[in-house]
Amino acid sequence: MRDWTLELRKPLGKHSTFTSSRGVFDQGLHRMKWQLPAMALVACLVGATDAWTPPAAASDKRFDIAQAMVPPTGMEDADHPMPMQDRMSRRFPQPVRVGALIGLPLLDDSMSTIGHVRQVVRTPQNKLELIVAYGGWFGFGARLVAVPIEVVGIEGRQLASLDMPDSEYAAAPTWQGNDATVLSDDVTIRIALARN
Repeated sequence: MRDWTLELRKPLGKHSTFTSSRGVFDQGLHRMKWQLPAMALVACLVGATDAWTPPAAASDKRFDIAQAMVPPTGMEDADHPMPMQDRMSRRFPQPVRVGALIGLPLLDDSMSTIGHVRQVVRTPQNKLELIVAYGGWFGFGARLVAVPIEVVGIEGRQLASLDMPDSEYAAAPTWQGNDATVLSDDVTIRIALARN
């Protein structure tokens, strides 16, 4: 009977990379073990020098593409007038629990806080409104203002005022709560997405 383990140990040529019956690599692979990291290091260094370009070459096309920006939500809405409900539906409204909205800050275009959400209500006309504490000084002297859900968008853990300028908040009447139903924290509503 032939001993195959001896056959595997015999070199097949100048650089053999076969293993023995116990899975031990021979010298050819042992030598290659040190060559692979060296080749990888050289490739990284060569790639790094090729990828680096001096600031004078900033007109390269890949830089132009990387600097393309999407305008913030609501920036171009004045150019394309449409009803608020249609505008909200184009902003990919997402389900959210009412309890998650309570206490969130409402920000304007300059990322200044307009107020914080105190309640979410449903009007007799079946419209959703956010009741926001507007104005005041560190929360003192603020008055409640009703903000239609269609004019705001959620962006992480804050809300953005998209279609209601600061002047409308100042001119809005103080919310009295007449005939409005306050929604409980476990009710799920839909709110538009925003990006700044």
